Amino acid sequence: MQNMDLRTLDFWCWMRWGCCLAVWLGSATSLSAQVRSIPEPPAGAAQPLAAMGMMAGEVSDASALVQVRLTATEKLVDGDVPGAWGVVQFTAQPQNRSAVPMVQTAYAFPQRDFIARAAFTGLLANTQYRCSVRFGLTLDQLRDGPELQFKTLPGRSRATAVRFAVVTGMNYAKFHGDNRIDRRQHLEENNTELPAPYDGPDKQLGYPALESIQKLKPDFFIGTGDNVYYDTPDDPRAQTVAEMRQKWHEQFIQPRFRSLFASVPTYWIVDDHDYRVDDGDNTGSYFPLPETARRVLLEQLPYAPSHEPAAKTYRTHRVSQDLQVWIPENRFYRSSNAMPDGPQKSIWGDEQKRWLKDTLVASDATFKLLISPTPMVGPDDLRKTDNHCDVGGFQHERDEFFRFLRDNGLDQQNFFIVCGDRHWQYHALDSTGIEEFSCGALVDANSRLARLPGDPKGTDPQGLIRHLHTQTQRSGGFLMIQCLPETDREPAKLTFEFHDEKGKLLYRCQK
Repeated sequence: MQNMDLRTLDFWCWMRWGCCLAVWLGSATSLSAQVRSIPEPPAGAAQPLAAMGMMAGEVSDASALVQVRLTATEKLVDGDVPGAWGVVQFTAQPQNRSAVPMVQTAYAFPQRDFIARAAFTGLLANTQYRCSVRFGLTLDQLRDGPELQFKTLPGRSRATAVRFAVVTGMNYAKFHGDNRIDRRQHLEENNTELPAPYDGPDKQLGYPALESIQKLKPDFFIGTGDNVYYDTPDDPRAQTVAEMRQKWHEQFIQPRFRSLFASVPTYWIVDDHDYRVDDGDNTGSYFPLPETARRVLLEQLPYAPSHEPAAKTYRTHRVSQDLQVWIPENRFYRSSNAMPDGPQKSIWGDEQKRWLKDTLVASDATFKLLISPTPMVGPDDLRKTDNHCDVGGFQHERDEFFRFLRDNGLDQQNFFIVCGDRHWQYHALDSTGIEEFSCGALVDANSRLARLPGDPKGTDPQGLIRHLHTQTQRSGGFLMIQCLPETDREPAKLTFEFHDEKGKLLYRCQK
């Protein structure tokens, strides 16, 4: 039955509508045709709700994705949010302008987890948009739904101030106190006591750091991976599509997520916990299988239009005249963690690596940021082998990439690494001169203290790395980055600010 859940989810629905399993597995042409030909919803279907709000994603200077998931309830029911059939009419329009509204219609049905997504193109750069929806069971039963705002990127030709937040480690089970978590195992693995769950009176609203981020009014939000935890608790962990979807539902229905996403667009990266399991790669026949993990990721998060199941998840955005960001993919193309480190072992894969190098060399942005889901400098725990700074992991690829940066002068062109994955905040200076900023876990209950340079249990026992900042007290939080354009008196500036989950400024570095 487990295999049936993974490979033939909601197969009865496809049989009901006379579709084949190949459509379910991702044929873009067939799936688009299926959306256009969906008949009336099943007899007796109730009018849908939109309890999870709206989310915008992958905003550029000319395009944006917007999605809403239709629901059967307004809150969690037995730990999940049931979906509902329906149709959604999206309307996007620049604020304070008399432009003609752009309207798109999308359907919500089981094979996409009842998520309707619109892809708007031809947008104006550096412009605030308002997007609203009307939704219902059928087109003649539409009613007003939630709305959101997003601002398109300024783009290459505009020297404009930009501010954004970077986060990782949004562990729902630890924050809310799931009693199925094996506290003893956590102690053995990390040599630290598991922090207590959050116990504030506002707990039902979700993570306090989200409210702190919203108060700072960022232009966008980047989730660098571990956005949900399929393997916390580890018994039972999420293995089927239904179980994986449940993790996203419980996460995004939290009020602070709904509030933040109503005004701040998003960009997403996957890491191990929201892919398969802790430190997982693409080997092994355990569930979820890699192809299942990828499909659920592209379904739940606005990476690409719904009809693009083969969309590349590595990309770059020219945010402004002064800033360009690169968002790599560290899970889909990687070699086995167990493979001996060397020239053939790669996290990125040959195609992505060529793309990364070519686009970095071609960029004339004042500041270049690689937003990586995993660290490249660290240090990290010596026991690990799944990232670029791990001994026996992927250090060869890291060292070759750092040589490429030096050989092309990029190490002298305001190139910086921003990473997620690690549960502590730090500003590290590698012996090569490359700097890395780790945003740390978003949630206090998912945080720990750093593995410091010189620690024999870390990946830098000789102390070759310098930590220009590291937390001395364990806490969750986030990294806020601001790029300011050149003025008559000052050059362009890039500022990194670490905050705790209540918004307190912990460290500030300006370039």
